[in-house]
Amino acid sequence: MKEHDKTAHDPFRLQRHRTPLAGGALAIVVLLIAVLLLASCGDGRPGFWRRGGQNDAALSCPRPASVTGSEFNAQEAGLRALRRAAFRGDVFAQLELGSRYAAVRATDKNIEDPIESAVWYAMALANDEGYAPINRVERNRGGLFGGGWRPLSRYDDCRAFERHRAYQVLDRQLSRMSREEQEAVRDRVIYVLSTQDAEGYRTLARLHDGLYGPFGEPEDNPEAREALGRAADGQGLGQKRPRGGYWAAINLFQRNDVDAYLYNYLAVQTGDVGAYVLMKDFERSSPGRAQYAGFVEAKARQWTPPFEFYPLEAPASGVPFSDESRPRGDAYEYALSRMQGELPFVHVGRALRYLGVTPEAVTAPEQLSRQQIEAFEAMIGHATESRLSPVERVRAIQLAAVNGSSEAQLVLAVMYAEGIGLPADYARSFKWFEEAARQGSPEAKFAMSTYFALGVAGVADQDKADAVAYRIESALSGFGPSASRLQALLSQVSRAQQQRR
Repeated sequence: MKEHDKTAHDPFRLQRHRTPLAGGALAIVVLLIAVLLLASCGDGRPGFWRRGGQNDAALSCPRPASVTGSEFNAQEAGLRALRRAAFRGDVFAQLELGSRYAAVRATDKNIEDPIESAVWYAMALANDEGYAPINRVERNRGGLFGGGWRPLSRYDDCRAFERHRAYQVLDRQLSRMSREEQEAVRDRVIYVLSTQDAEGYRTLARLHDGLYGPFGEPEDNPEAREALGRAADGQGLGQKRPRGGYWAAINLFQRNDVDAYLYNYLAVQTGDVGAYVLMKDFERSSPGRAQYAGFVEAKARQWTPPFEFYPLEAPASGVPFSDESRPRGDAYEYALSRMQGELPFVHVGRALRYLGVTPEAVTAPEQLSRQQIEAFEAMIGHATESRLSPVERVRAIQLAAVNGSSEAQLVLAVMYAEGIGLPADYARSFKWFEEAARQGSPEAKFAMSTYFALGVAGVADQDKADAVAYRIESALSGFGPSASRLQALLSQVSRAQQQRR
């Protein structure tokens, strides 16, 4: 008892017992704070402590009020504005379009379209505006007191979260699609990028290059590693996580050296000097890549994009998918300038009649009413301007050709062959001559015979037998020039036989 009482009345003795306990608790608190600080200095995406405490709206990048506000009565106008920006490479417009067509908001249910939504999420993932670093300060470098805990910018963080979410949504959408629907997504992405000249072709090259991430980002990009199912930290690069990656998303584009080389080559054909440097770097980046040069050059001459223009399909809302890829460059402008003087308007008039815009083929633009012009502009998703621009005249012939008019197919083939309305492209010209010939056009068959008689490098090899066959078919179909040439040929053959006798 005496000992107990002494301890109880000795404050210094009690303090000596409490000090180690208080010091230990303080050390634990300091350690926890340090751990939280280090956890917040992650690899460029929001830390675990933020994910649990903030919702998606807080982590997402901000959007302009004009894009995210109520647009129920101006839905089409809002979509047009977004598509214009998305076709020009605005990554946030692409993300917003993906969200709109996914019908995240109740007011967008009428335009819901998983294929179109997947297209724009894929475009956003392939857009380097979404992953190129803005703030160059790196995390986890130099230790806690060497500045390594300094965070990246809010802009870098929100973009990282946007890509993380885009991968999730795209993977979920593609995993629910059939093979044909996935091919439709891939073809639309290829078309959009093919309208962006050298930059678009370079992006396509990265999408097919195994040395990059799934959507052309650097291989060590955190969101790319997450999509591949690899460790998130730099030390564990290449190690598999316990859970899998986003396999449907990363397999949208198959990796192979030939296609990667092909799109690099097509980028060079636009005249871009930087593309040439990148192509040479591609050849040196892996053993054996340079050996594809001859094969790829021949393939590039036959390459055509999946569509003449963006597919004009529309969801139940009736709002068509506008094609906002406007012709650019001197070659396009020169080709368009030839439309008015060198292509008789009657061909445009016949295309409009085939499309049901007019009851009969008009021979001059003045014969079209304002309502007819606006109906066609609405059909192709253009703003109503009450006059047919040169681009819209080209679209009329293209749309009729795509929908099966052999006459429009023949005209479009000639336009590509001569560089009228569209830059000269012998591969596309041959394609449309072939389509028209398949439908029985004698003029197209005669043109095909000429292709095979003369040979067009990389498009149609010289083949005399095919040339004669097409020419005979053209003559039997009643094509005058072909019939007269065949008659002259037969008379020469008969004279030669008589001389032998």
